[in-house]
Amino acid sequence: MQLPIIQGVIARRLLVNYRVVPDVIARLLPAPFRPKLVDGMAIAGICLIRLEGVRPRHFPAMVAISSENAAHRIAVEWGEGTTAREGVFIPRRDSNSRANALLGGRLFPGEQHHARFTANDEAERLTLDIASDDGAVRVSLAGHPAETLPATSIFPSVAAASRFFELGALGYSATRAPGRFDGMALRSEGWQVAPFAIERVASSFFDDPLRFPPGMATLDCALIMRGIRHEWHGRGQLCAPESVGDEATLAAAR
Repeated sequence: MQLPIIQGVIARRLLVNYRVVPDVIARLLPAPFRPKLVDGMAIAGICLIRLEGVRPRHFPAMVAISSENAAHRIAVEWGEGTTAREGVFIPRRDSNSRANALLGGRLFPGEQHHARFTANDEAERLTLDIASDDGAVRVSLAGHPAETLPATSIFPSVAAASRFFELGALGYSATRAPGRFDGMALRSEGWQVAPFAIERVASSFFDDPLRFPPGMATLDCALIMRGIRHEWHGRGQLCAPESVGDEATLAAAR
């Protein structure tokens, strides 16, 4: 799969982050991935991103599109030969763009599901509701900009949290083929995040007691970024050892 370099603007990117008991999240990870830990805990969450002016590099603005998107993601590490790598594993992507849902995993990496997004984005408050067409994903949240991270956050500072998530720019997404993952890297100009206070959040993924028994996944913090020019670069496919992790891949993608 040869992906042209895609450019655009991150109008709004909200990272809603949970700290998770490592053994619990490890059950959702296919080989070769393992949880990346912070102070003994795994980090997972939902990336809620509005993209504007998205088009192949050097294409005119008239062909650009905008979309609302959600990616469930888990911070991971893995090895490629003798090289240690880190990034995120993405079991599920959703978009309000029919084109993204149709072409994801075909023309460009990352299979996507179509969903309805209802966003009310104001300077002092953001509300967002997501419902996927297949009924598998529902997210509802509200929040506002903040000065600091919650006192309960596992990250000691905004700078530490920013650095952690900046290193997760390389993502591998689950595909219909167990053990094969589409890779894509985000390159942004002027990476900058700010704390965001979550007033309420409901997630069909993280609130599922079969996936996360009570107390195993706890809301940690949220970060927001706005108005960042970016590019997406394809990174080909990563293939797991034969048949290892197939059930985990399928279970995580449901």
